Amino acid sequence: MKKVFILITVLAVLLIAINVATAAKGGDNDVNADYLRIHIRANSNSDADQRVKYEVKAAVVEALTPKLAGVSSKSEAMEIIRDNLSLIDGVSVSTLELNGYHYGAKARLCEEDFPTRTYGELTLTGGVYDALIVDLGSGEGDNWWCVVFPPLCFVADGEGEKVTYKSLIAEWLQKIFG
Repeated sequence: MKKVFILITVLAVLLIAINVATAAKGGDNDVNADYLRIHIRANSNSDADQRVKYEVKAAVVEALTPKLAGVSSKSEAMEIIRDNLSLIDGVSVSTLELNGYHYGAKARLCEEDFPTRTYGELTLTGGVYDALIVDLGSGEGDNWWCVVFPPLCFVADGEGEKVTYKSLIAEWLQKIFG
């Protein structure tokens, strides 16, 4: 009986050690799997292209916020984004054209490898993430980025008329982990 107890204890310690080692390496990228990112990439790094990128960002966030209000899962957010890619394209192109730019825009939902990035108190480790990418023109300029899910950039205030940029990551984690 004592040998069985020792064997079970050794196996339990071994399984815990393997689990800890896997988590330390990032496992199956499961931390990244919890996030849906958004990147709006400017046509170039010229001051004008960078300024219009922020105009497009404001228009896209305004268009998507009511659609993403109350989303409770990443898969639900991805489905809404997928169903609204043509809306995102249209909002992006019309915002560009209203500002005198006619180089177009293209939105896509994909997996991409990103470097480590920090947004306020949130740091996302480098790795592969699901993302909404909006390329303005060539998409070769610096990008604006944020997180669609859990909601970081798409938060409606009141009746959804005013968009508030605030971090809800801590609130979301509080709900999950108490």
